[in-house]
Amino acid sequence: MNKRILSAIIMLSFVVMAGAQGKSIELFNGKNLKGWKVLNGTAEYHVEDGAIVGVSKMGTPNTFLATKKEYTNFILEYDMFLGSGLNSGVQIRSHSNKDYNDGRVHGLQVEADDSPRNWFGGLFDEARLGWRYPLEYNPEVKKAYKQGQWNKIKVIAAGHHIATWVNGVNCTNLYEENIETGFIALQVHAIGGSKEKAGKEIKWRNIKLTEIPEDFSFETTAPVISFLKNELTLEEKSKGWTLLWDGKTTNGWRGAKLDEFPKKGWAVNDGVLSVQASGGAESEHGGDIVTTKPYKNFILEVDFKFSQGANSGIKYFVDTDLNKGKGSAIGCEFQILDDQLHPDAKKGVDGNRTLSSLYDLIRGDAQEYIPSLYTKKYVNKNGWNRARIVVDGAKVQHYLNGCKMVEYIRGTQQWRALVKYSKYKDWPNFGEAKEGLILLQDHGDEVHFKNIKIKELN
Repeated sequence: MNKRILSAIIMLSFVVMAGAQGKSIELFNGKNLKGWKVLNGTAEYHVEDGAIVGVSKMGTPNTFLATKKEYTNFILEYDMFLGSGLNSGVQIRSHSNKDYNDGRVHGLQVEADDSPRNWFGGLFDEARLGWRYPLEYNPEVKKAYKQGQWNKIKVIAAGHHIATWVNGVNCTNLYEENIETGFIALQVHAIGGSKEKAGKEIKWRNIKLTEIPEDFSFETTAPVISFLKNELTLEEKSKGWTLLWDGKTTNGWRGAKLDEFPKKGWAVNDGVLSVQASGGAESEHGGDIVTTKPYKNFILEVDFKFSQGANSGIKYFVDTDLNKGKGSAIGCEFQILDDQLHPDAKKGVDGNRTLSSLYDLIRGDAQEYIPSLYTKKYVNKNGWNRARIVVDGAKVQHYLNGCKMVEYIRGTQQWRALVKYSKYKDWPNFGEAKEGLILLQDHGDEVHFKNIKIKELN
């Protein structure tokens, strides 16, 4: 093949690839709000100096200015100016259906945050799934946001893969379980009765969108966070992640007091592993389940959903030979609990039996590590939450929905003092084993698990 023909083929390939991306379209014409509609609240939008201006207002719920057209796979670019102290965002692939909370807008949002927390560019699922990618996963990018200035935002949504950039800095790298089609919407967040926030402005300009194929590939530098159901991304595989549960069988797991998987009390259905309700007793029905392999240093992720009033837990450094009598196997525990309805939340000391806590030892509280956080913990009470446990030698961390909740060092004088005044005081050298099994607890309440994966560390 001569060079001229080869060059022609290369040029043709380039044209085909470029053509597949589609033409860029202006979602806002710079003059009026043609092609947009207001949803949910009563905050006002107007056009001024080639920008859409949203004005914060007391006494209204979140207000959204939404495109009349819906989109699935795209590159979205826009400039945004956020008033001091406000919270806002841009909805992507979002919905407003009468059969969902009377038309409340819901779906993925590119966060705009002017608080000291500064999660500008993070990904939040409005009125549905909660935080998907808070910037605590990637805190060094927080400085990309320019307070009191115009900021350039880019969003790529291609199939399951979604990523955001703020002023050229890649902030998020997310894989969602579902691919959705929905509108783009500009949010004016509710401010309640806050007079100091009333009348402040949020501005958007240069809003353009380019439709792309579902298999459009692009490079990211942010850490990958995936919610693909019981499936690893190529990037996760390349970084050493493995599934701890395959989503179909009980392979790799056994009863904590059995040589096989329990014949009752647990169920596998549609990619979800569930412990069934049996009256709330600890390890009295199907019993706890443990991995067949011990782990030493690791990052463990588990998605869980609890029923009302439920109690359960994820344990690590478990030695099933320690307790062969009644009750649960012994190990350090990431507590799973309905803090509002289960009485255990008020027991223990200073909340150390609440959700995400190191059970009976250290309270789970994100404000200890993110002082500007609005709440002690983000919890999706009616849906899935993500636990992450990091063990690196003696140092251990608990995360809930991307936020650090607990950090401690095993084997220290302080650690042993905590143990001495806990329910584990009678177990010699509790929590100081070099390795142990991972356990999912049967506490007699209905709790569901999926996306159980682990990355072993050196």
